[in-house]
Amino acid sequence: MRAIWKGAVSFGLVSVPVKLYAATESHDVSFRQVHAKDGGRIKYQRVCSLDGEEVAYADIAKGYETEDGEMVILTDDDMAELPSTSSREISVEKFVPSDQIDPLLFEKSYYLEPESTGAKPYALLRQALLDADRMAVVTVALRQRTTVAVLRVRDDVIVLQTMMWPDEVRTPDFSVETGDVKPAEVKMANMLVETLSGDFDASEFEDDYAGAVEALVKTKIEGGEVKRTETSTKTSGEVVDLLAALQRSVDAAKTARGESTDDKPAAKKAAKKAPAKKTAAKKTAKKAPAKKAAAKKAS
Repeated sequence: MRAIWKGAVSFGLVSVPVKLYAATESHDVSFRQVHAKDGGRIKYQRVCSLDGEEVAYADIAKGYETEDGEMVILTDDDMAELPSTSSREISVEKFVPSDQIDPLLFEKSYYLEPESTGAKPYALLRQALLDADRMAVVTVALRQRTTVAVLRVRDDVIVLQTMMWPDEVRTPDFSVETGDVKPAEVKMANMLVETLSGDFDASEFEDDYAGAVEALVKTKIEGGEVKRTETSTKTSGEVVDLLAALQRSVDAAKTARGESTDDKPAAKKAAKKAPAKKTAAKKTAKKAPAKKAAAKKAS
């Protein structure tokens, strides 16, 4: 992993120099928008809605639309005047009981690694959080903006989780009519909860969507349903790499569940055949000089 931020956690007179790492990554499958007829990629132009002309990126400014539809244009100088900060401090404001923070407020997660000089105070802060069963509410500047976050312990690592601002959490604009709930129905619901009770294990769940996409794409490739267009920027080898990456994701999920991963994907077979094409191309290239030599004798 690569550190994306360096700074220090400060609480009281104690300072803990740390590095910040992204704790999560998306494995979502992405698709290209293409022309269904020939597979050509769809391109988008930046066009002004008023004059219909294409606008260069350098001529694009930030605009704030008011409630009545008016547009306020903000220049670079205007943006520079907005409050921003580049502080490298994660300042602990208070330690609060863990159950007082609604998970709905959590946004992004980061791992904190101590610098070599901060190993001991890092361990002390980690142990203090565990013993008190509390989270540390902190303020931190990320991307020139101050945000509220919490520090909590996951395994042996302190995790920083940024939080939404209170006004960013929507209040439901509907009411739930429960009606009359009978005691027998409540008892039956409690029995169902008890029957399905257990401990949470994240490895029991998997994103089967990626596996389904891989199987579908592999079937189409084996059936010859592949379009090569002039606008394509990736080689067939890179397509195979995508399938291999998807296969590795599926294999990892199966391994976590203790299932067999003996099935060999077609992507690997295709990858083995690729060098043969390169060899053939080299043989063709070697024959070319012989034809040139024959042409000189004829002259």
